[in-house]
Amino acid sequence: MRSHTQRLMVCAASFAALCMGLAGCGSNTASTGGDSGEVVNLTYMHRLPDSEGMTLVKDIVAKWNKDHPNIQVKATKFDGAAQDMIKKLETDVKAGNAPDLAQVGYAEVPEVFTKGLLEDVTEEAAKYKSDFAEGPYSMMQVDGKTYGLPQDTGPLVYFYNQKAFDELGIKVPETKDELIEAAKTAAASGKYIMDYEADEAGNIFAGLANASDPWYTVKNDAWVVNTNGSGSQAFAETFQELIDNKATLTNPRWVPSFDASLQDGTLIGNIGAAWEAPLFKDSAGDTGKGDWRVTQIGDWFGNGTSTGPDGGSAVAVLKNSKHPKEAMEFLDWFNTQVPDLVSQGLVPAATTEDAETPSEWSTFFGGQDIMKEFKTANNNMGDFTYMPGFSAVAAKMNETAAKATDGSGKVADIFSDAQTTSVDTLKNFGLSVSE
Repeated sequence: MRSHTQRLMVCAASFAALCMGLAGCGSNTASTGGDSGEVVNLTYMHRLPDSEGMTLVKDIVAKWNKDHPNIQVKATKFDGAAQDMIKKLETDVKAGNAPDLAQVGYAEVPEVFTKGLLEDVTEEAAKYKSDFAEGPYSMMQVDGKTYGLPQDTGPLVYFYNQKAFDELGIKVPETKDELIEAAKTAAASGKYIMDYEADEAGNIFAGLANASDPWYTVKNDAWVVNTNGSGSQAFAETFQELIDNKATLTNPRWVPSFDASLQDGTLIGNIGAAWEAPLFKDSAGDTGKGDWRVTQIGDWFGNGTSTGPDGGSAVAVLKNSKHPKEAMEFLDWFNTQVPDLVSQGLVPAATTEDAETPSEWSTFFGGQDIMKEFKTANNNMGDFTYMPGFSAVAAKMNETAAKATDGSGKVADIFSDAQTTSVDTLKNFGLSVSE
């Protein structure tokens, strides 16, 4: 969910040479304190919602502490913005008083790695690899080394009002051409099966455009940037056609007009992250209650059955933790507390048990087991890559995307600007770029 996580995924290419001179390439110094009978004290900083009605993090941790007297954990919640938390962690690592564990968005991993904030826990992580979906697990790897374990994911799916679709005589489209035709049919009746969300360009647009055509790779110790490849071009073509035919709404996602379009029945379908399910339900209110469904995104953007990510986060072991072995033992336990994590609004990355759809969600989505649909979407996620400083790229994409809504720009401009901003940002980080 957007309040507690940034976006997906870390580049697993040959990255080590780009960090020479940085502190982030250290080795694991696992402690055996917990095995020797001594009490190991760990600290964990998170930014989960911890709202009323949820299983609070402190209560989850209390269960661990009760059953593990030799490994005691103290959890603290960081209430500021994600970037502010990164700044604090950087300061704390340098001062030698950083927490052992910290929540890190997948899109933040390259940055905190480059800053030298992460501890290599590859050997310990391997013990727990089978507890998590392969894609999310790989998001915590850089150059084949692992720095923590995944917690939740944000696969992109399609939300739609089944009753409204039936009334219009349309079905969920499977291809781009079917999408365009269905969108035109709905628009002719004042309904829309899609919303072009300029404020989500750096997240949804990037996730889908990158799902089958990775933007960032490393070759010969230099970053190779290609944000304007076939995936991006296919995405731009589809949405430009929808905009030109006035067959999509152009409401930003995080403004009152989006909620209003759900509540008045104008918006009857839209792409969103899995974690948006409860937010989507709240935004719609009683409008369409029981009529909404979740399904996989069709082959609308040249991705076939692949989808992209929007959100999700992991928990990393921070540099110079005195007890990485025990930290990973607790972390595996915590990130596999599936019902508790679901209560926090997460789509867990753990595969140890199936997440059950909360009853209030099920009521809104007509009794559908949407958690099962989200699991399918997790398995359908393509290889998404991030680069250090991607937040600057995302901000530029959002800015450019807004111009396409009034005709002062084109959707394709988003990806051209992403190319320029990516190269400039990497150079500003002092990293090599292959041009």
